[in-house]
Amino acid sequence: MSKASDLRAKDVAGLEKEVTDLLKAHFGLRMQKGTQQLSNTATLGQTRRDIARAKTILAEKKKGAAK
Repeated sequence: MSKASDLRAKDVAGLEKEVTDLLKAHFGLRMQKGTQQLSNTATLGQTRRDIARAKTILAEKKKGAAK
């Protein structure tokens, strides 16, 4: 689980990489769930919220840079 304060310390390129890494991890978890290999399904929700958190901070940084 990534904290918002950790994400805010990163630059735009770092946040974009974080989002892509989280999306890949989420895809892997979905595949594990589909093949009945995922034991803790709560991690799906956690990664989804982490993706949303990272995308929100990325949008804030992009909006702040545009000003």
